Amino acid sequence: MRRTVRQSARRRLRFLWFCVLLLTATGARGQTVPDFSSVRSEIRNALVAWDAPSMAVAVAVGGEIVWEEGFGWADRERRIPATEHTMYSLASISKPITATGLMVLVERGLIDLDRPANDYLGPAKIDGRAFDAGRATVRHVASHTAGLPLHYQFFYEDEPYRRPHMDETIRRYANLVTAPDERWNYSNLGYGILDYIIERVSGQSYPDYMRDEVFQPLGLTRTSVGIGRGLEEFTATRYATDQGPIPFYDFDHPGGSAVFSSAHDLVRFGMFHLGHDIGDQRRIISDATIEAMRRPIRESAPGDAYGLGWVMRELPGGLRLQRHGGGMGGVRTELAIAPEENAAIVVLMNSASPLTGYISNLIWHTLYPDAVPKPTPPELPDPHRLEREGILEDAGEGAALIEFTPMPDLVGDWVGEVDTHLGPHRLALAIDDGGRVHAQLGDQLWTLLNNARFDGEYLRGGFKGDIGTGDANRTDYVLSFELRLRGDVLNGSVTAITLPNVRLGNALTHWAELRRRR
Repeated sequence: MRRTVRQSARRRLRFLWFCVLLLTATGARGQTVPDFSSVRSEIRNALVAWDAPSMAVAVAVGGEIVWEEGFGWADRERRIPATEHTMYSLASISKPITATGLMVLVERGLIDLDRPANDYLGPAKIDGRAFDAGRATVRHVASHTAGLPLHYQFFYEDEPYRRPHMDETIRRYANLVTAPDERWNYSNLGYGILDYIIERVSGQSYPDYMRDEVFQPLGLTRTSVGIGRGLEEFTATRYATDQGPIPFYDFDHPGGSAVFSSAHDLVRFGMFHLGHDIGDQRRIISDATIEAMRRPIRESAPGDAYGLGWVMRELPGGLRLQRHGGGMGGVRTELAIAPEENAAIVVLMNSASPLTGYISNLIWHTLYPDAVPKPTPPELPDPHRLEREGILEDAGEGAALIEFTPMPDLVGDWVGEVDTHLGPHRLALAIDDGGRVHAQLGDQLWTLLNNARFDGEYLRGGFKGDIGTGDANRTDYVLSFELRLRGDVLNGSVTAITLPNVRLGNALTHWAELRRRR
């Protein structure tokens, strides 16, 4: 009860503060707007400091867009400035958009969230291996709780590789690495499966369906799956970490990453999910469905919970957000709405910079300073960071061995297989009581498992090896382990993850199971 009273008091204070802000500035068309001048200045300074090409932002409060603006260059080479109408690659913000399209079919009775996802697929099905794939429902897939693995696979237009048919991707990689509803595990592949389900149920291609049933009814004229015909000139170029333009790329999970949109359109999408009836929008799903999408299904990180396409998060000051971010080669994006405050914020960039989260939080702080602490600017990029962090630690490239004291049930020799679409390979682990782990794949040399650690459930680590598939061997990679201890069995995933490069590579996961030798 006390918490409810405190939250009500905070909301009243936020409302009063926003009323004060409304009186501090006047927009070009005469409406009052908050004073975002300090945020503008911070954006301009940050773009220079980070040598970032551009950023576009949009803010809506109370059913009105109160600020939208672009900064920098959408295309540096052609000197095209960014505006609020520039279309940016959204990366994973595609997920709540795809989930919205999915829910249109759910409301029409064409898809049942609680039926197995395999009921809606074609000849290729999700494979359970050690688990019952029939328990992996559409709801599980949409909430990242089906047990599907980490996955991404990119195809650049200046390379000879092209995206396979979705049935082939499912056949190769849709292998459950945990039981349905056992844990939350973020999977782009799951949203690739959802866009394929949308195609099969609707009878339209995923891009056409989303255009006809989501984008056009919501009046999103600069939103498309991929770069829609006639929209090429309005699209921001994606830039790599070396500041060069990235060739256009595709991937085998469009529903998870393929949508392009402007800040103006995306904040209107956020406003729709706040329940606003904007004049040129048609209500494509009901308020009850919108509410169901934001209902937490599973904790996804400390303080975060995932619903259907949305992450729910409460900021330290008590502001509760419904959000999704996106990041991939030349992309970093943020969409967040605060249903209790009737507000939405969009920040889009055409480079992989951490500035989007910082600027988003700075805008929230500007709107509600009593509820959102002023964020600390991110540290400037270190050109040698990738030599010391991230995947390289699992690869053992210059990383120190992390020793651990394993529980007795983990010590010993383990033998089994890692299964690929070309067939299985023998996999062996030797774990001593000092916490040293050695691995052997096939007849390759025994190799130290680098960064080996065990949290009481999962054994993790990585080593360099050849898993023998053409998909993996398109890039240099490390094999990253995540195996769960289940009595005398270790099973889970072995993922071929591309080593850091100017271009984002692949994460291709394979099922593995080993048994301890007595």
